[in-house]
Amino acid sequence: MDLSTTAITDPAAFTERLRAVPEAPGVYLWRGEDGRLLYVGKSKRLRDRMRSYFGSPKGMSGKNRRLVRLIADFEIIVTQSELEALLLEMNLIKQHRPPYNILLKDDKSYPFIKVTVQDEWPRIFSTRSVLDDGARYFGPYASAGSVYKTLDLLNRLFGFRPSYNCSDSWFNEHRRKGRPCTYYQIRRCLGPCVPDLVAPATYRQAIDAVCRFLDGKSDQVVRDLRQQMHQAAEDLNFERAAYLRDRIQDIEKIMERQQVLRTVDTDQDVIAFAREDGSAVVQVLFVRGGKLINAEPFTLQGTEDESDADLLASFLTQFYERAPNIPPNLLLAEHVEEPMIIAAWMAQKSGHRVEIGVPRRGEKRQLVELAEQNARQKLQELRTQWLNSEQRAVAGLTELRELLDLAEMPQRIECYDISNTQGQQNVASMVVFERGEPKTSAYRRFKIKTVEGANDVASIHEVISRRFKRATTEDGSTWADLPDLVLIDGGRGQLNAAREALGRLNLEQIPVVGVAKGVDRNRFDLVCAEREDLIVLPRDSKALGLVQRIDEEAHRFAITYHRKLRSKAAFASPLEEIPGIGPKRKKALLKAFGSLDGIRQASIEEIAAVPGMTKRAAEQLKASI
Repeated sequence: MDLSTTAITDPAAFTERLRAVPEAPGVYLWRGEDGRLLYVGKSKRLRDRMRSYFGSPKGMSGKNRRLVRLIADFEIIVTQSELEALLLEMNLIKQHRPPYNILLKDDKSYPFIKVTVQDEWPRIFSTRSVLDDGARYFGPYASAGSVYKTLDLLNRLFGFRPSYNCSDSWFNEHRRKGRPCTYYQIRRCLGPCVPDLVAPATYRQAIDAVCRFLDGKSDQVVRDLRQQMHQAAEDLNFERAAYLRDRIQDIEKIMERQQVLRTVDTDQDVIAFAREDGSAVVQVLFVRGGKLINAEPFTLQGTEDESDADLLASFLTQFYERAPNIPPNLLLAEHVEEPMIIAAWMAQKSGHRVEIGVPRRGEKRQLVELAEQNARQKLQELRTQWLNSEQRAVAGLTELRELLDLAEMPQRIECYDISNTQGQQNVASMVVFERGEPKTSAYRRFKIKTVEGANDVASIHEVISRRFKRATTEDGSTWADLPDLVLIDGGRGQLNAAREALGRLNLEQIPVVGVAKGVDRNRFDLVCAEREDLIVLPRDSKALGLVQRIDEEAHRFAITYHRKLRSKAAFASPLEEIPGIGPKRKKALLKAFGSLDGIRQASIEEIAAVPGMTKRAAEQLKASI
């Protein structure tokens, strides 16, 4: 073994530990010098797999060479079977998202459609959490936009409670008034909030139809609707019959576009991918009952130098680990490693047999080619977006360097903004852009501590002092990263305050510029200490677009924090100031008496009878209010 290119400090001890690794199935974890998890892998023969990393560097991919250079330590977890190793690997990757694993980008935030079938009057809406709460879930979808379009279509077809305009409180308010909202008038809702407008059974039929439609059983939906239409006509309810007729026609038009398989009425997902220069997109076609009901692209990261088989295997395990439903058939563009193990895991998760196939001819192969075509198109769109974004950023940074006469292009820009309401809840924000793109992990927010009232100049001085003092005292922390340019939201007063604060810390070499805005934030001009006049940014300036984006992000981040503190202060209760009254007791007291006045009017015995209270606590409370 060659350990010369690694970060291992004691090669002899490391070699002995590696010799002791069993030839058994399990999971291995490579760690760096600081203990950071670099990579999680699995193998049916742990020792052989781990030793393979330390062969000749010439035979390794570039990605593995970079990984090996960082390896300083390892852990192993032996399992009883390869299936257990797969499950453990999946859980560890999901929990830690190691940088050298193939990762489904933003896999924690993919949206689902949730149908609260357990409720009396079910809702249908978007969610990013799948819970064991009795509801039905459909997805995941690649973006919130996909969910919104689907929900809008379903609402037009079936008239359930509008997804984003009918919370339970809104529903109960209209039930109390006995009057439906506008959505009922425009025939986008059946009106379950008002008694007698729609029977519970009729509304439940609509919800069941939505679920069947999302399951791809649109033929059954049409049959049921046609029966309801005939029944409505027999009951002389011609308005209802006409409504159902129109819905049937709309669904049949959708079914015509969905039909893709002429010979097999089966449920299957068709999965293909496209990759180029380390970027990869996986396209999934969701076929139910021979109909293409949805198609979603998903982006992968960390795919550089990985084989097609590893890419697909990583996608399958990460995607279906969260998917609420797995069809009995998967059609893939390429073979994956250990398909039997993956199929066994899917069968265990879904409760039915799952077959994984790679079709080479016929109608199924045509479906795979369709998925490949969509994946290539989506990858090209993304690469164009990335390229355009990068080009705009470079152009804006270049122009900003020239306008400000900077020695180098400003790779890291920090922007500061102050927010308060008449001097109350005074806060500041710090946002960071690197190479023209936001780095949200570096954002910081501050409560102003030393300034009374609305004094933005003094507040900027305090914030700049606190931020850059930490840069000089906390080596190795994120505060130690110094910006190439500081933007201050404000005019010459705020600019001078920031420059003075930096000068006191011997950091006057950092360029500072004020951002002066016109009325209604319709202009973004620059204020420089060396110039008496403003640097006016033309409307077609690339620098204007960049400065405006950075400044508005700082404003958004500051005002969001300010509103949060203001809201918290507005809802603060005097009960919180009383010793012995914690959140649970406060909640119980307000639930029992309705308000602070109600508590004042209650007797000690009545207060002591509240769950969680004691007579002594009741006496202290009465003495305090």
